Amino acid sequence: MAELRWNPMIKDWVMIASNRQNRPQMPKDWCPFCPGSGKVPDDYDVFAYDNDFPALTQNPPAPDDVATDFYKVKPSHGKCEVILFSPNHHGTLKELSDEHMKKLVELWCTRFKAMSEDKKIKYVFIFENRGDVVGVTMPHPHGQMYGYSVLPKKIELELDAAKEHYEANGECIFCRMNKEEYNAGLRIIHENEDFVAYIPFFADYAYGVYIVSKTHKATIADFNETEKENLGRILRDITGMYDNLFDFNFPYMMCMHNAPVNNEDEKYNGYEDFYHFHIEMYPPLRAADKQQFQASSETGVWAHCNPTAPEEKAEEMRAALKRYLDKK
Repeated sequence: MAELRWNPMIKDWVMIASNRQNRPQMPKDWCPFCPGSGKVPDDYDVFAYDNDFPALTQNPPAPDDVATDFYKVKPSHGKCEVILFSPNHHGTLKELSDEHMKKLVELWCTRFKAMSEDKKIKYVFIFENRGDVVGVTMPHPHGQMYGYSVLPKKIELELDAAKEHYEANGECIFCRMNKEEYNAGLRIIHENEDFVAYIPFFADYAYGVYIVSKTHKATIADFNETEKENLGRILRDITGMYDNLFDFNFPYMMCMHNAPVNNEDEKYNGYEDFYHFHIEMYPPLRAADKQQFQASSETGVWAHCNPTAPEEKAEEMRAALKRYLDKK
């Protein structure tokens, strides 16, 4: 079973993909992403790999005969790819060179453009799940890219807020956030010439960091060569910072927010003016030995509660970043 089903209460689509239930737990002595496995090149730095158990495909099956005049279904059209960060099975982003990180960013850009060529795809999502606590079944360093045929609800909400702010104030809401964080000076963790990383004022995760481009650009594909290099650097440094918080490989969800592709919704015309590339990091720990659960309030009504002060956590993370940078 693979299809999209409409939730009429929140006006959003849910992916039904029961085929993914049969994903295997890989043997400890074999990895399909390692050179020599026969599944990937014997020599690579970064590599794009079609997901063996995709939730979305470009030739989806017809939906099951379960729709009514109230419950809607549609084919699960899209694309799911795995992005391999390194041939080293036990490698981490923090160990990669500037050149290697640039290759990774270039691969993201290449695959972003390639997915966008499918006119049925409306949003391309680049992400990484890291750690057992967020459900990772394959420890080899990798992320994923999904191409959706519908605009995800959170991106829709961001676009609506960004357009409303732009029309009312003549400015990008993300550029304003950057300005507010610089003015406060308390929550910024790291920056380089093209990107700034901070815990936002409204952070709902204890160690949740946003990485935001300093120049107003809508997608990763819009960056010049220097910006690509600096995106790789700051992403590597932030993951190094996480691992130096408690001296272990820190779990997180890395969510890259780009503007939509193949836009057909008139209300989002001109999104280049009001939407802005950024990365949202969601680490599921609030201390070395405490998980920050998304419990009833967060899950049931989306009412989030951060049990920590962003300003205090920013100070803690700046210290962890310094420890990481001092080791380099």
